[in-house]
Amino acid sequence: MNKHWSRVEHLHETVSNPNIHLRGTHSYYSDAWTGSFEESVVRYLYGDEYSRSAWTSQWPVDQLYIGDYVCIGAEAVILMGGNHTHRMDWFSLYPFADKIGDAYVGKGDTHIHDGAWIGMRAMIMPGVVIGEGAVIASGAIVTKDVAPYAIVGGNPAVELRKRFDDATIEKLLALGLYQWPEEKFTSLRDAICAADIDALEAASAAWDRDNKA
Repeated sequence: MNKHWSRVEHLHETVSNPNIHLRGTHSYYSDAWTGSFEESVVRYLYGDEYSRSAWTSQWPVDQLYIGDYVCIGAEAVILMGGNHTHRMDWFSLYPFADKIGDAYVGKGDTHIHDGAWIGMRAMIMPGVVIGEGAVIASGAIVTKDVAPYAIVGGNPAVELRKRFDDATIEKLLALGLYQWPEEKFTSLRDAICAADIDALEAASAAWDRDNKA
């Protein structure tokens, strides 16, 4: 099938690297202008087809965790820690083969939480946590954690604003809507695709009452 911008790659159907962990079946990558998610977005993560067959990692492998309903724009990059063998605290940055084990400095796992949106050509640096519902602007270079429902942009990325006021964000996180069973999430789609937090809370409570075991 020819690629087209109106079609996307659903990650749960394509990801094979055991070090990439997906939650749910709705997250996608807009792959129309590039290779697949694993081929072009996730960089330097041991566990792809070649690295599994070519060598054994000398260090614990940083993991990538992606939540549900995550939207990843075309040509985004998620930079992992597998290639961090350039020690800035050493006089030489060069990764000499006999020193590479000592040169490696892990950056920790990368987490992209539910409902986040990563814009076209954004870059996520290793070990970063992207909060629930956060928006990463196109071309942003994310070097530190992003709060839930924050919008960040620039190089390095800084918070531009919050999607909602603090009270609404607190209520959204308390609702845990991305943890809801599929049936509840689907039933309350009208309230989710809106901006009335009181209506969403009421709809959630009503659904819970009507569907008690």
